[in-house]
Amino acid sequence: MAIEFPKDFLWGAATSSYQIEGAWNEDGKSESNWDRFSHTSGHIIDKSTGDVAVDHYHRWREDVALMAELGLKAYRFSIAWPRVLPSGWGKVNPAGLGFYSRLVDELLSHGIQPLVTLYHWDHPQVLEDRGGWTVRTTAEAFAEYAEVLARQLGDRVTMWATFNEPWVSAFLGYMQGVHAPGHHDLGEAVAATHHLLLAHGWAVPIIRRDSPGSQVGIVLNMAPIVPASSSQADEQAARLSDASLNRMFADPLSGRGYPDELHERYTLPASLVQPGDMQVIKAPLDFVGINYYFRNIVRNNEIAEERNKPREVFPNQEHTEMGWEVYPEGLYELLTRLKHDYDFPAYYITENGAAFPDHVAADGSVDDPRRLAYVKAHLEQAARAIAEGVPLRGYFVWSLMDNFEWAQGYTKRFGIVYVDCATQRRIPKSSARWFQRVIADNAIVG
Repeated sequence: MAIEFPKDFLWGAATSSYQIEGAWNEDGKSESNWDRFSHTSGHIIDKSTGDVAVDHYHRWREDVALMAELGLKAYRFSIAWPRVLPSGWGKVNPAGLGFYSRLVDELLSHGIQPLVTLYHWDHPQVLEDRGGWTVRTTAEAFAEYAEVLARQLGDRVTMWATFNEPWVSAFLGYMQGVHAPGHHDLGEAVAATHHLLLAHGWAVPIIRRDSPGSQVGIVLNMAPIVPASSSQADEQAARLSDASLNRMFADPLSGRGYPDELHERYTLPASLVQPGDMQVIKAPLDFVGINYYFRNIVRNNEIAEERNKPREVFPNQEHTEMGWEVYPEGLYELLTRLKHDYDFPAYYITENGAAFPDHVAADGSVDDPRRLAYVKAHLEQAARAIAEGVPLRGYFVWSLMDNFEWAQGYTKRFGIVYVDCATQRRIPKSSARWFQRVIADNAIVG
């Protein structure tokens, strides 16, 4: 029996600039925070960098042709801030801006709708040297950056996302230290959170003005948060975790301000949130992009006696190569929760996918049944949510092709297209061919 999707459902794939472009110092691009981070010893597991990545900067026509072959209706990509504004603000780099303008034109010529993400974790290192997202001036610079792009591309781009996963930028970058800039400071993460949201709020009306008629949104990484048991301690830990991951961003974006639990958990400097900031942050959105990979099962490990109490919730046995639980039902749970708790007008699944070991067979093919099953199961849950009234408008698989997987380097493959990093040969995997049929049918058949 076929599972059909709504008419005009937007089928796409996603990438990000640092992970695919390469050309790290070509045509006037300045050093990014991720250039500095990956070039610093000890940060990337295989000691690699994104200097070449999968060379999309030079192979973009080939890659767009591949998207067209797969039947993609949309392509979500991010723009490298240091390629367009090498100093963070001020003088525009025509070569960098021209690259994205040509890419947009090529996509449109193949009937592929661009969804432009302004920021997917890479910004000019010169801004990081001045404090990065821990200082308000970076948010001011971002507003100028958004204006440059909206004015130059806004006549052709009709879907914009300001940020990708601001939680990751703030907490993995400034507190956990596993992403650029590699800091370990809770106070910096809290400050970065506010400034990322503030930058978003300033950018939204600018994009609306300079790209009239466009849809404007933001992309959040979200997950169901489940206590490991019904103990009071585990339930409280789950509430705090939900406030720190999901509600920290969804609440202020919807006009509710920061969750009360955050004020209890974190100390907000008196000067951080200035008058009018929260009004700026709640700028009306056309959509929220959801990146979903796994659920979080939370155990209170701070209380010794709690650690030995019986668990009531266990992860599924299947995990991806990243060590993430495969839990498709979590996508349904998340989408229906968002419909119930918030009034955002529409949602897109802007990332969903899995890393599994892939190998080229003797006949040159790449069979990836586990990834295919992962995507299929999550699409079934997405359809289930749509049937219950969730305004889900599209699905973007992560990722179009294998790429530089941040601190994991080239050791993990998420793509539906295999990339041989030595030759840059692209090989659509079996999951890509299956996804191609889903798009053509606008349905899961069988």
